[in-house]
Amino acid sequence: MGQEDILKKLIAHCKEYGFIFPSSELYDGLSAVYDYGQHGAELKNNIKKYWWEAMTLMHENIVGLDSAIFMHPKIWEASGHVGAFNDPLIDNKDSKKRYRADVLIEEYLQKLEDKIKKEIEKARKKIGDAFDEKQFRETNQRVLSNQSKISDTKKRFVSALENDNLTEIKNIIEDAAIACPVSGSKNWTDVRQFNLMFETKLGSVSDDASKIYLRPETAQGIFVNFLNVQKTGRMKIPFGIAQIGKAFRNEIVARQFIFRMREFEQMEMQFFVKPGTEMEWYNHWKEFRLKWHKTMGMGEDNYRFHDHDKLAHYANAAADIEFKFPMGFKELEGIHSRTDFDLSRHQEFSGKKIQYFDPETNESYVPYVVETSIGLDRMFLAIISNSYTEETVTGTGEERTVMKIPSALAPVKLAVLPLTKKNDLPEKARAIIDQLKFDFACHYEEKDSIGKRYRRMDAIGTPYCVTVDHQSLEDNTVTIRYRDTMEQERVSIDQLPAIMGEKVNMKTLLQQL
Repeated sequence: MGQEDILKKLIAHCKEYGFIFPSSELYDGLSAVYDYGQHGAELKNNIKKYWWEAMTLMHENIVGLDSAIFMHPKIWEASGHVGAFNDPLIDNKDSKKRYRADVLIEEYLQKLEDKIKKEIEKARKKIGDAFDEKQFRETNQRVLSNQSKISDTKKRFVSALENDNLTEIKNIIEDAAIACPVSGSKNWTDVRQFNLMFETKLGSVSDDASKIYLRPETAQGIFVNFLNVQKTGRMKIPFGIAQIGKAFRNEIVARQFIFRMREFEQMEMQFFVKPGTEMEWYNHWKEFRLKWHKTMGMGEDNYRFHDHDKLAHYANAAADIEFKFPMGFKELEGIHSRTDFDLSRHQEFSGKKIQYFDPETNESYVPYVVETSIGLDRMFLAIISNSYTEETVTGTGEERTVMKIPSALAPVKLAVLPLTKKNDLPEKARAIIDQLKFDFACHYEEKDSIGKRYRRMDAIGTPYCVTVDHQSLEDNTVTIRYRDTMEQERVSIDQLPAIMGEKVNMKTLLQQL
């Protein structure tokens, strides 16, 4: 199945089962804006909780913050967003479609990498155990040719980005013969820059209102509150400030479902360190954040690091944790060593001293910052795309669609299903939910056959179903059914709190960190 087909199926499933709806659908929708449905909201909140607790509960020196979306406009001048928060855009004259020029080039480079991998795998199968990949890379002409194209293109691309040379970016696209994915045409316009910030007015009278921006990132709210948090919390460096919040970018090329949207949510942590120790902490947070992802059990091979060739103006090191989405490996989280750029700029633009006094060395300095930044919506997409499974049931040949969401994050943890709607079974089922609902998100359903109800629970990712039958009235036992294996087990109702507590508690994820 092609990547586009997988994404289409996922989008349809998310709408049908209450995960994600097109926003304003009643009025024909709004491009690249989505609403999270009843199950999507629960999953989203569970992801937030796991990230928040991994940061604040597991680290004594990390605290939380919730800063405002509206901020003083000078903040965005200081951060560089007013002057330099741009995307290089290019239009195809035949399809009339608009693209980010840098993304077109990155996708071209990835295709060359994929060609090299195919050559290597083909040779590995042909030669067998005696295959020497290093020697093959150094001698195979097709590999060497593609590697040369990659090196030359990267060198030109990095130089063009660093020098803001839009003409050279277009030259790279033309020299690489990159075609429009829609029309197949190579008839391109010039590349131009487009600022991504949304503008609005603050004030009741239009003429007197001042221009402000919807924040394009949450990090600046942390930086301008550095001293407030440090002093009121009596924080000692190194320490971090974590925040979850909405951000807004006027993406012209918003696509691939919730991967790139105009309104999105970020989970960011800024870690303040002594200058000179930033690379030690940068490497620490790279390892910790990758470990956080891997505890969810979504496959070791689905993650990789991508070190940046071109660094942002504020960074001295940067890497992405990439995840294998339906459309290929894409950025999921960024880890950046931001130096002292942000605090120094706010110190300069505000005219107020932003420094930390170190009582151990008796000196004051502007701290360096190591940032971890993950898109909550992208994390959501990673989980649901990895969880979506179509499989044939062994023995019956029946097809089922199941969302194998990590149990601790599942929107509904337990479904309690009376076998029939009579003979006191619904009352017994309700009593079980009344016992468990304070600790676990439970669902009650009595409509349709038990098999159809199991399938509905599979489709929303409910890891455990409890069936209440006539034997339950006699011996206080129920059948618990496991989503992933479809195995069933008879257990006492009194055991359910302990069983569920062990299997769906977020503590099981946190203990792996």
